[in-house]
Amino acid sequence: MSDTLWPNSASVDEAAAITVRLIDAVLDRLLRVPPDLEARVYEAMRYSVLAPGKRLRPLLVLASSQLFGVAQRSALQVAAAIEMVHAYSLIHDDLPAMDNSDLRRGRPTSHKQFDEATAVLAGDGLLTMAFQVLADPDTHGDAAVRAELVSALAGAAGAAGMVGGQMIDLIAEKEPLDIGAITRLQRMKTGALIAFSCEAGAILAKAAPEVRLALRGYAHDLGLAFQIADDLLDVEGSSAETGKPVGADAAAGKATFVSILGIDRARAQAELLVNQAVAHLDLFEERAELLRQVARFVVNRRS
Repeated sequence: MSDTLWPNSASVDEAAAITVRLIDAVLDRLLRVPPDLEARVYEAMRYSVLAPGKRLRPLLVLASSQLFGVAQRSALQVAAAIEMVHAYSLIHDDLPAMDNSDLRRGRPTSHKQFDEATAVLAGDGLLTMAFQVLADPDTHGDAAVRAELVSALAGAAGAAGMVGGQMIDLIAEKEPLDIGAITRLQRMKTGALIAFSCEAGAILAKAAPEVRLALRGYAHDLGLAFQIADDLLDVEGSSAETGKPVGADAAAGKATFVSILGIDRARAQAELLVNQAVAHLDLFEERAELLRQVARFVVNRRS
C-alpha cells in the first residue's frame, strides 16, 4: 500500500472524499456487530460514528501523516480513533442533560433513534474503543509511540481539554463570559481534538520538536477559526445546511464569538486566524498545501 493518499495538488473535496471512504471502511471493520445481547450498543455506536459527515479530524490526521510519509495503516488507525472520540462527544452533547438536540448530521440523534441509556453507553463504548485502537500494535510498532498517542488523546479529550470545555459551555448558559473566557472554552472544547489531529502525524513519525510546534500553532488558530465559523452558521445558517438545529446558542442566552464581536468582526477575526494558521506551515513549503486549503475551507463552509 502506497503511503501517499493523494497528490500535493489534491483539493480539499478530493482529499475529503478519499478520507470518508477509507475511514468508514476502517470503522466498519473495527465495529463489527457481534451476534450476542450486547449487539444493540454496537448498532448505536455504528449509527453515530458512521453517520454522514465531513470527517475533518481524520482528514487532518491523514494530511499531517502524509507530511512525514507515515504508513497508511498507522495513520488510518489514529484517524479512526479520533473519529470515535468525536462521535462520542456528539452523542453526549446531544443528550437532554446537555444540549437536548433532536437532530445531528441530518438525522435523529442517538438518544432519539435508540434511547437515552443506550446513547450514553454508545458514547462510552466509542471513547474506550478509541484508546484500544491506539494501543493496538497495528497502530505503530513502537510501544512508546503508542503510549504517546494515548496520552496525547487523553489530554485532548479529558477535563483539561474537551470535557473541561464542555463544562465551561454549560456554565456559559447561566453566567456571562467575556471574550477571553469564550476563547479558552473553545480552545478546550473544539480546539484540543483538532490540535491532536494535526499533531498525530508528527507523533507517528517521531518528528522534531520544532515541527510539532509549527503544527500546534496551525491547529490552535484553525480550531478558533473553526468555532467562529460554527458560531456564524448558528446565526446565519439553516438546519438543512448544517444538519443540526440552529439558533440554539442565542435561544439559551449563551455568549459566543458572534454575540460579543458581532457578525462582521467575527468574520474578520476568523479570516485573520486562518492567515495566521497558514503562516505556521511555511517550513513545510508545498507539501502542506492541503492543510492550507483546509484552513480556508473551514471559514467558508456552510455545514
